[in-house]
Amino acid sequence: MERYDLSSDSTSSDLIPIALAVHVVLGGLPVTIRSQNHRGVQIEDGKVKSRNYTGPILERVLAENTLIKTRPQAGEYTNVPVIVAPIQDSRGSAMAAIGVVDVTGIFDLADAMSQQSQIISQLRYCPMPASK
Repeated sequence: MERYDLSSDSTSSDLIPIALAVHVVLGGLPVTIRSQNHRGVQIEDGKVKSRNYTGPILERVLAENTLIKTRPQAGEYTNVPVIVAPIQDSRGSAMAAIGVVDVTGIFDLADAMSQQSQIISQLRYCPMPASK
């Protein structure tokens, strides 16, 4: 039986199968992953874009050992909503971090509702054309 080990020392080559699987499961969303001690991989469009990848949010998640949903102010995904989570060992320490573009973060529900209200109120004041 083949065995797969994930650790703080996993290399980018070790992380590629995980990143590709998550990429496929999420319908092709960009995926990044790195271990605590090595840079990782970036997957886009079904391919490995980088085998030496890191980013500010991946590094922050590794340092803070917590889920982060944000729009990075620097790096490859500047101003793009991302969600990055730690991959924890049996003691709860972050041994790796994995991130994806957060499609739910693209839509601000409050903003959408605000715009809907404006559209409805504008329609109330628009005369409808007379039917023939």
